[in-house]
Amino acid sequence: MSNSSANSANKTSKTYLVTGGTAGIGYAVAQSLTEQGHQVIITGRDSQRVAGAAARLNCAGHVADSADLGQIDALAEHLKNDRIQLDGLVLNAGVFYPVPFMDSDEADFDATMNINTKGPFFTLQALAPVMNNPSSVVFVSSIAVHKGFPGCAIYAASKAAFEAVSLVANMELADKGIRINSVQPGVTATEIQGKAGMSEADQAAFYEGLKGTPLGRVMTAQDQVGAIEFLLSEQSLALRNAVIEVAGGQTL
Repeated sequence: MSNSSANSANKTSKTYLVTGGTAGIGYAVAQSLTEQGHQVIITGRDSQRVAGAAARLNCAGHVADSADLGQIDALAEHLKNDRIQLDGLVLNAGVFYPVPFMDSDEADFDATMNINTKGPFFTLQALAPVMNNPSSVVFVSSIAVHKGFPGCAIYAASKAAFEAVSLVANMELADKGIRINSVQPGVTATEIQGKAGMSEADQAAFYEGLKGTPLGRVMTAQDQVGAIEFLLSEQSLALRNAVIEVAGGQTL
């Protein structure tokens, strides 16, 4: 590569942090960004998974459980000490524990809210001081915010709650040049279904039913990358609290 080409590449290279970047949508986004030459940092709560994913992606990895405020603060302090400024933050880390409404208890509620709502709330709060002006935050929400699914009351509430937070955060962080927008994935085939307790047979039957959507199949993590990258890019500079539904027509 010539010196002029290298200088051009350096000028366009950005620094992004993706929470929950060891698998699924987060991993797919991190992989795409690194392949474009950007500097990427991924987080996760399992040290071995973080190390393995970071090695495969050739990016930085940090253990930061979204439910552990101490680890979130430590991540922010590390970035500050290393003088790392973020151009974009993807708030992707999340869990899906389906439980019928009448069977849900306080522990079920807290387990989901702590990661899906409290986690991104305090991650954004902690990392805002190390974000550039301008910079972009993308929250990975869900169509469950506006489409009912049995067993998803807590999950839907957890995603809707942070979408509400972003209304206020967009106003209060405006002077820092931070914009916050969301993507709402439909059913996407990732590890989250298995972690929710669905067997491979259950997943296969579930995905088979999605052949009736306009897309004609279940979505993959890669299907979500384009919308997230758009919201990270300067092409979305004028967007605030925009929501892009990426559901393959599942809600039509």
